Amino acid sequence: MAQTGRRRTKVRRRGGNILTRLIGRFLRGIARAVWWTGTRAALALALVVAIATAYYYSYLPDDFTALLDGRERGSVTLIDAGDEVFAWRGEQGAVTRADAVSPHLLNAVVATEDRRFFRHFGIDLRGTARAITVNLREGRTVQGGSSITQQVAKLIWFDNTRTMERKIREVPAALALELRFSKEEILSIYLNRAYLGAGATGFEAASHRYFGKSASNLTPAEAAMLAGLLRAPSRYAPTSDLGRAQNRAGTIIDVMEREGHLTAVEAAEARARPARLSAAAEARAGGDFADWIMSAGPDFLTRSTSEDVEILTTFDKRIQRAAEQALAHVFETRVREGSEAQAAIVVMSRDGAVRAMVGGRRTRGDIGQFNRATQALRQTGSLFKTFVYAAALESGGHPYDWVIDEPMTIHVPGSGPWSPQNYSRDFLGRMTLTEAFARSTNTAAVRISEAVGRERVRAVAADFGTRAPAAAGPALALGASEATLLEITGAYAGILNGGVRATPHGIREVRLRADGTRILGGDRGESVRVINERAAGYLAWMMTQVIETGTGTRARLGDRPAAGKTGTTSAARDAWFVGFTADYVAGVWMGYDDNTPLTGVTGGGLPAEIWRETMARVHEGLPLRGLPLIVPQPFESQVVAAEGVQPTPQGHVGTPPTPPTPPTAPQDLDSTVRSVFDSVMRGLFGTY
Repeated sequence: MAQTGRRRTKVRRRGGNILTRLIGRFLRGIARAVWWTGTRAALALALVVAIATAYYYSYLPDDFTALLDGRERGSVTLIDAGDEVFAWRGEQGAVTRADAVSPHLLNAVVATEDRRFFRHFGIDLRGTARAITVNLREGRTVQGGSSITQQVAKLIWFDNTRTMERKIREVPAALALELRFSKEEILSIYLNRAYLGAGATGFEAASHRYFGKSASNLTPAEAAMLAGLLRAPSRYAPTSDLGRAQNRAGTIIDVMEREGHLTAVEAAEARARPARLSAAAEARAGGDFADWIMSAGPDFLTRSTSEDVEILTTFDKRIQRAAEQALAHVFETRVREGSEAQAAIVVMSRDGAVRAMVGGRRTRGDIGQFNRATQALRQTGSLFKTFVYAAALESGGHPYDWVIDEPMTIHVPGSGPWSPQNYSRDFLGRMTLTEAFARSTNTAAVRISEAVGRERVRAVAADFGTRAPAAAGPALALGASEATLLEITGAYAGILNGGVRATPHGIREVRLRADGTRILGGDRGESVRVINERAAGYLAWMMTQVIETGTGTRARLGDRPAAGKTGTTSAARDAWFVGFTADYVAGVWMGYDDNTPLTGVTGGGLPAEIWRETMARVHEGLPLRGLPLIVPQPFESQVVAAEGVQPTPQGHVGTPPTPPTPPTAPQDLDSTVRSVFDSVMRGLFGTY
């Protein structure tokens, strides 16, 4: 019976609850299937990761230094006439290593970007999990969560787009980096390839760009500001918004203190003394000048350079500051608040070396980087009359030759009769060339142009450096042609240069930054004489009379000799003043970008005042020097050369000497032609 009982017990155990047994078997089967599938999937995934890691590993060089400079283009460093850096363009870069930079910078970067950098194997699992959670909650990729190693992988192999595919590919790439290089080497690559705004790639370049010092000498406040740029370099660039950059740096300082990289005292001092820009970065001097150099220079050395180059320029920061201050002063004191009128200034030496350039005012409606000094083609108005008188003097004319100011009509083929009018709407009768020039009389300029010949006038203007085709009709004499402020200022420099063309230029030399090898010189080529010294000397003297007694009296510089010419176009859409002293030539343009007429402004008004304010500041501390001019004598055969502005033998421009020719004064175009012919004969033979 005991045996029977044992049997019954055994049967009862084998039978049990059949449902329980079935569920158990099912679950054990699922577990075995999951285990079988999971292990094989894990092995397959590991194999894929290993293959992908090996793939990226195969593309890594043995020496990490080959990856330090990852820029696609080189950089351009612009150096002024005093051999100091004043601007940067292109992708600035300067190679450094993690062990060479300030420890504050290393701490700021690691604390901000990847505080477990030295403890993980290339992938920060916690950071990645946090990023995945945030992205799933938002329904899009809004947070990277990448370790520094992953960011290095992105900088080497991937673009800037945030996609799940790229995040997956970062994993084997980061593992490959960790297998090939040490943590310090990976960090060195990161410090050199990260973009930090304002064209600076890498912390060494950014340190020089913003603070004018090496990354090895950064203070905690400066290191925090640079580390803060990693998140959004354009938004937090101190050259764009210093206050915002300092606030961001304050956040980084808090993190550094919390992570133990700064003591409470060090953090407090860093907050009390936030980082400031270097003098060059803060001034951002020469922006328009630098843009002009980059657009006008050889493309392979500027916009598309593959090397790091230095361009030695003619730029003078002192003169630039003088021009900017002068423009601001006149608009603050003489122009109604809120005016959208624009103005531009160019200052150069007599040989055409550009020293300063203001391409326009920064107004509410001013967007973009349009340079009105070099890109705006505007009608020159009465400025062009200088070339008319230059042609007449070159043809043998004399400042005391006669011209008539009275109504005239010229038949223009295809257009009909054309009758020029003076700005004053009246006529003054007979006057000398000097008085007509000083008063900027329109009818006189047209008569002289027609007498000398339009082709000769066009040739003189083109030879002096104006590039746009001159107007075809008689309105040529009144400035219907267009030019940029840079061109017309350079043309006037040729007059100061004794009649020899002065080509505007801004480059002295181009050299490689690495070893100083000179790759381009500043040779200006052969000198081109446009008008003879006699004509240039007479013209310079006539231009002094514009300032002394004519339309440009508001440009007077006190005791300093100066010469110039006003210009106002039809309906006052453009107002100009261009003139020179013995030291510098300056041009000023004023107008609206949309050609809206100026109200109550002529070249002898606000432009002349801007010119005066600019030149007064430019010449501070410079000795008085006389102009290279020739003071005319009343029809004497001998020309007297003189330095400085001297009174004319007749007292002033408006009192002409008694002409040696018969008393019949020219009364029409034919008589004007005869007058100029007389002058030509005198110039050729000395007597007539």
